[in-house]
Amino acid sequence: MVQPTGIHARRAALHMLDGVLRRGETLEQVEGPALRSVRSGPDKALARAIANETLRWLTDFDSLIDSATKQRLPDDAKVRTVLRLMLAQWLRLETPPHAVIATGLPLLAGGPRRLAHGVFSTLSKQAASLPDVPTMPEAVRARWGDRAADVAAGLAEPPPLDLTLRDPSQTQHWANQLAADSYAPGHLRLPRGSAVETLQGFKEGAWWVQDLAASLPARLLGQGEGRHALDLCAAPGGKTLQLAAGGWQVTALDISKRRLGLLKDNLKRTGLKAAPVRADALSWEPKHQFDAIVLDAPCTATGTCRRHPDVLHRIGPRQIAEMTELQAALLDRASGWLKPGGTLVYAVCSLEREEGEDQASSVALSPHPVLAEELPAGLHPTEEGWLRTHHGQLAGQGGLDGFFIARWRKD
Repeated sequence: MVQPTGIHARRAALHMLDGVLRRGETLEQVEGPALRSVRSGPDKALARAIANETLRWLTDFDSLIDSATKQRLPDDAKVRTVLRLMLAQWLRLETPPHAVIATGLPLLAGGPRRLAHGVFSTLSKQAASLPDVPTMPEAVRARWGDRAADVAAGLAEPPPLDLTLRDPSQTQHWANQLAADSYAPGHLRLPRGSAVETLQGFKEGAWWVQDLAASLPARLLGQGEGRHALDLCAAPGGKTLQLAAGGWQVTALDISKRRLGLLKDNLKRTGLKAAPVRADALSWEPKHQFDAIVLDAPCTATGTCRRHPDVLHRIGPRQIAEMTELQAALLDRASGWLKPGGTLVYAVCSLEREEGEDQASSVALSPHPVLAEELPAGLHPTEEGWLRTHHGQLAGQGGLDGFFIARWRKD
């Protein structure tokens, strides 16, 4: 039997969704195995797009499916997942309904094709539509409260491409060269879809990819002037590159061999210098104390949901508790590695209070509040002197990843 054109991309997307929703794996973990049978680059990109848009709008797709069925389909039923990805193609990727049906129903070989065909046909005849912004899963709304609506406002579209420049004094030059916007010295923002390796400045290492929010922790340490800094949990290296470019002597520590390799590649491309160290921060002991430490701690990464919408559906209380225990241990060790007068910056790309505000409240160092003048226009510190970013900020300009950042000084 001849398979419809594009069926391999749809099957790969189905495998990716199954890995995330049924087994709790990340999209990054399931992508490789799922895409092995997909040969062409465009088909691989299509599979990723289908999976991402399905996860981004999952709650709304489920509402549509439930409106067209007499008896609610189980959450883990294959037919529900196939209908989800069919709706993603039609309503988000603008695939014609006949093509959606031709490539979707074969995924249910031996299964309830007639049911799927009936549900999809009903919704397409009704001219079903999506809300302006995705509806957050109920558990996420419960955790984030009022913040959920702000995040949802920035979740409707994938994010733009942010770059950090090696030389901030060249911001205007590179903004002109790349037709980019800039919201801070050393920052550029380009439309999504830009092929990174083909952009001017990539080969000569003039910049690296880094979300604007992710660049803020290292910015809060200022210029190094030859002093010693530790980038704890450093890979893939954006903060290390920032610190090295800012005149710090950087020790870049990470436990992952693969991710540390990416850091080394970035150092080589940019011509910047740092001392990479592969070690477990919970057992490693430095040879000296540091003038500054930036701890971008392992976390649930829920603040990256516009890039990685799988976190909306696989993160819950258990994962949050595991991360908070690790973060507390890392904060305790990092505090002991500071010189008197040294500065510690703690950051997580998480929107969970347990990983941000609750952690900061228990640090036994003197607060060094973040000031409004240190931040890009439109961002403001909290009353406590911390910083909380989310997708709805810089509205109309592309938004930000969700971060919590706090800073202290050792007496």
